[in-house]
Amino acid sequence: MAQLKAIERKLAENAKMINGFLARELSGQEPESLEKASLHLIEAGGKRLRPYMTIKACEAVGGRAEDAVPFAAAVEFLHNFTLVHDDVMDHDDLRRGKPTVHKVYGMPMAILAGDLLYAKVYEVIVRNRPSGMSPERLLESIDKITEATLLLCQGQALDISFPRASDVTVDDYVHMVGAKTSALFRACAQVGALAGGGSDEQVNALGSFAWDAGVAFQIEDDILGVTADEETLGKPVGSDLREGKKTLINIHALENATEEQRKLLNRAFGVEGASHEDIEAVVKTLEEVGSIAYAKNVADKYITRAFKTLDVIPDTPAKAELKTLVEYFVKRDY
Repeated sequence: MAQLKAIERKLAENAKMINGFLARELSGQEPESLEKASLHLIEAGGKRLRPYMTIKACEAVGGRAEDAVPFAAAVEFLHNFTLVHDDVMDHDDLRRGKPTVHKVYGMPMAILAGDLLYAKVYEVIVRNRPSGMSPERLLESIDKITEATLLLCQGQALDISFPRASDVTVDDYVHMVGAKTSALFRACAQVGALAGGGSDEQVNALGSFAWDAGVAFQIEDDILGVTADEETLGKPVGSDLREGKKTLINIHALENATEEQRKLLNRAFGVEGASHEDIEAVVKTLEEVGSIAYAKNVADKYITRAFKTLDVIPDTPAKAELKTLVEYFVKRDY
């Protein structure tokens, strides 16, 4: 418990630093409405888990935290770009407890704000290369982030198509979340290690660690989507059920439910107008089938594998903090 409290404090300190960097980079955009729209989601807060991972990966290979800050900000710009567009695609009204960008500024401006955030990713990296980083390593960092972006698009496309598919398997789900979520976590760790001067072995190891951690993170996100309260979560609870998304929980439930339980699940699964009472009944059924417990078990297995991958990284405070961060992934309540 003390470790988790400590990581929350460190995350808050890191978020304050990153938020300042992000705000400075976005200030002075014209027209002012574009600046406000691009800042809207950033100002709504967030733990800044990905920038923290970038900085700690840099430190884990012996680098200086300050060298990784621009790269950490770049991956956060990329993350927020995906969230803005994700909310547009999902027609979500809330993000981090506040109205989404498109609800406040309209759909066209939200799309433009997302595009601006994406452009900032590369501007920040190119203009803030650490003095000790070679041009070749800078290009490698850009390549890692570009690869992550391509996978993000693929993962999001699969996520959109899955509700209409009737044969989505657990393997399909893991492939989708790997692309949609793990790819960016992997890029965070890789560019952090590159900024810190890490060896190829260290860069690859930290990337693998972050990939598995990202799968566990997304599984926990799916769990919170049906177990957290809306005020704590900061977005509608049960939205994945109403949209018919094929989360690990839902896939397991549909494969293992009895006929009677399946009837209960279908009261909300893929039903846009499902009531709060319907959602509660479905969540109870998910618990009875054992789908939520199953998802937690799978997440734990990915964390175990992630930690094993870090064996090639020297034992340092930064390595320990990376492990604590991942433990925090699966113990958070929003």
